[in-house]
Amino acid sequence: MNLTTAQTDRAVGVLLGLASGDALGVPYEFARPPAADEFAEMKGGGLGNFAAGEWSDDTSMTLCIAEVAATGADLASVEALDAIADGFLRWYDDGPADIGIQTSAVLGATRRRLDSGESGTATVMTAVAADHARRNPRSAGNGALMRTAPVALAHLEDREQAARAAQLIASLTHGDPLATESCILWGEAIRVAVLEGRIDFCAGLDLLPPERRQQWQDWLDEAIAGPAARFTPNGFTVTALQAAVAAIHATPVPELDPAAHRFPCLHLQDALHAAVRVGNDTDTVAAIAGGLLGARWGASAVPWRWRRAVHGWPGRDGHDLTELGTLTVRGGKPDSAGWPGVADVSYTESASRDVVPHPVDPGVLLGTHRSRGHGATAVVAACRVGRDQSCHEGAAVIVESRLMDRDDPADNPNLHFALYDAADAVRGLRAEGHTVFLHCVAAEQRTPSIAVTLSVLLDEDPATAREAVRKALPSTRGRGALWDAVSAFRE
Repeated sequence: MNLTTAQTDRAVGVLLGLASGDALGVPYEFARPPAADEFAEMKGGGLGNFAAGEWSDDTSMTLCIAEVAATGADLASVEALDAIADGFLRWYDDGPADIGIQTSAVLGATRRRLDSGESGTATVMTAVAADHARRNPRSAGNGALMRTAPVALAHLEDREQAARAAQLIASLTHGDPLATESCILWGEAIRVAVLEGRIDFCAGLDLLPPERRQQWQDWLDEAIAGPAARFTPNGFTVTALQAAVAAIHATPVPELDPAAHRFPCLHLQDALHAAVRVGNDTDTVAAIAGGLLGARWGASAVPWRWRRAVHGWPGRDGHDLTELGTLTVRGGKPDSAGWPGVADVSYTESASRDVVPHPVDPGVLLGTHRSRGHGATAVVAACRVGRDQSCHEGAAVIVESRLMDRDDPADNPNLHFALYDAADAVRGLRAEGHTVFLHCVAAEQRTPSIAVTLSVLLDEDPATAREAVRKALPSTRGRGALWDAVSAFRE
């Protein structure tokens, strides 16, 4: 499917939003949630004694699906279901620090049956889950809903196939129809958000059996009416979905005011904090909410500190989430330069090799894809890069910005926030003691625009900042949407 730049950004935001919500919720799971005037922090701990920024089983199981989706597979196929089920067992065999009781029971029984000689991982696992549901009437836990986000990305063009895949993947561990129905609803909401840039909690009602639609409509209406604090405990898949809906719906979308550092896409951050404040199964509710919020606002709305911090099983990080999301919506195919996935994106554009100091902070170095010898310990990259991009020269910290060198507003849906976030990344890394290399391809538009934004954040007048950056960086184009947008940061 050929997606627009904005749709791709929203698609990539799904996994980043989910993982961010998960890592934010980890410290508060079944503990005291943040108060109304407090923000959640990715400080680790929780039931699995996780490291700061480490995600839990929610994202780990999601990645078992995402890794298969990133190959371009039809997730409803026997081969894909077996691969996903094998991934669940690989995670289970590694001894996860935190795992749901029902999921543990199903995966453990599946492992024993396979070890005894049975074959067909997905078939066995589904049968075990169905048997568990028959023996345990209250088995509609939230463990399937928390991981359903990648299914929508794999089947953006076909909502019926997305619903079928969601049902089959949910049934691997959860045999109760409520679990599969919640996954169908949430998957369709994510699919609509990616394609249309709007949130519609009820978009998937017609995909459910006719006799089930009114009950789910009533549950969704309850969630929309709120308050979010009503939906706890939330280990039940219905209550978990209601908690996520309530947190998202009750959180206002900010008006754009760059001078006050207020941007509409801050709704993603605000709503995730609200999801954690609901309490109880905080990592799961926030992960569920994060998948839809990422689908609505995009990867460019996820703040750099979260993108940098998130990580977890199986040795993945924010860069990998971007790669998996991108490959999924491209049918498993990288672009002509091999991105994402290639270690070093090769650019053919001519560019200067020079590295020049930022006019306000000489500890910030400005350059291009051809720059070398800068000695920086951290990089803020405003173009496509690989994990071992040659111009980074082994810098310890890499932060990637999703600014586009284009004047069509649709290509930079979160333009002011993305500019602010990139400049804030430079400022934050400098505060940590790093020398920072800021670059794009040729330092004509993105690098100078971020450099001017940084100057404004450091209390320079925009006109003065522009003049100084143009003098320091002769490649500066000095016009265009990004360059013009900097003025909005100062009234």
